[in-house]
Amino acid sequence: MHACNSKGSLVWGVCSAVLEVHVGTGSVFSVEGQGVVLPAWYTSRSQKKPYVTWLLDKADADPFQILTYLDGVVKVEETELKPRVGFLYPVLTHNISVFINATRERDSGQYMCTVNVVDDATSTGKNVAVINLTVLVPPAPPACGLRGSPAVGANVTLSCASEKGKPSPAYQWQRRAPTLQVFFPPAQDRARGTLKLMNLSLDMSGLYVCVAENQAGSAECSIILEVHSTSEGAIIAGAVLGSLGALATVAFFARRLVGYRRKKRDGQEEAANEIKEDAVAPKTPSWTRPPPADAISKTSTLSSIAGVRDRPYGASPPSDTASVLTAAGSYRGPPRAGGRPPPTNGAPWHPPQAPGPPGGLPPSSLARAGAIPVMVPAQSRAGSLV
Repeated sequence: MHACNSKGSLVWGVCSAVLEVHVGTGSVFSVEGQGVVLPAWYTSRSQKKPYVTWLLDKADADPFQILTYLDGVVKVEETELKPRVGFLYPVLTHNISVFINATRERDSGQYMCTVNVVDDATSTGKNVAVINLTVLVPPAPPACGLRGSPAVGANVTLSCASEKGKPSPAYQWQRRAPTLQVFFPPAQDRARGTLKLMNLSLDMSGLYVCVAENQAGSAECSIILEVHSTSEGAIIAGAVLGSLGALATVAFFARRLVGYRRKKRDGQEEAANEIKEDAVAPKTPSWTRPPPADAISKTSTLSSIAGVRDRPYGASPPSDTASVLTAAGSYRGPPRAGGRPPPTNGAPWHPPQAPGPPGGLPPSSLARAGAIPVMVPAQSRAGSLV
């Protein structure tokens, strides 16, 4: 049996025959979209087929198998790496390196390779190797911006930001036209991608370019800075403010007009639905109104007065008889056909006059007092109605 001597020198075929896994490097870098190789091989005194396993250990998940070799059969596990991973060489050559095509950022992690041979011994941990893979992502095209008004004497800030990149990109500003100019801190912040330009002048106008870069690549954007004089700035500001004022005025009057029309329409609707309590009732002609009770009383009184005034003072009331006896005892027959009574005691006869209003009131006063003219049947001397 062969063994190692006391001085540590090796007897070839014994000490070097112990199973052990080796890696070319502990860290491998790749750019997203490109291919990468994880170099590994093993040594063993056995000629039998090994059992090889590759696992991926990621920070946000438990380790899982991606590739195995057992009894001469290669098996690719059902993972997102399946169509892109495999052994680079035949395993029996003791080269167990693997390749990964079209790498992605999420392929980054710790890859562990384990080798076991049935009739070969190994030292503790010697049959396991680890390779760290980092997939770099180039910066996405950044977006350039301007904060502030580029007027003479003013201050502005140019900004630049990329949404993607691993590691985070650094930013570099420079002016390319009309002359090349490079900027340094504190005017430029390479981490934040800002460039502060103080006390602008007309000759600071030009093309400014921002370059975002990391180990995987670079991308750039540009912005044209046009510095204008204060008068031009005032004109522009005045035009903007004037336009805003005109728009505000139009909006104000439009709102007032709409409110006025709405108020007018609501008022018309309320007037149409409102019952007017204080409206004056239509006047009824006086000749169609029934006389009030006090007017009837006054009329009766006036009629009575008129009847009394028709008779001579001291005259006797009409009799129901067809003839009357005079005071001298003579008999007078019925009235003549003409209705004129015979003269009495030789005095001439006068026809009766129409009764006047009581108390000598004119007709206009009676009308204002509410009197209503009525027809009173005339009485004959014989007591019959005419």
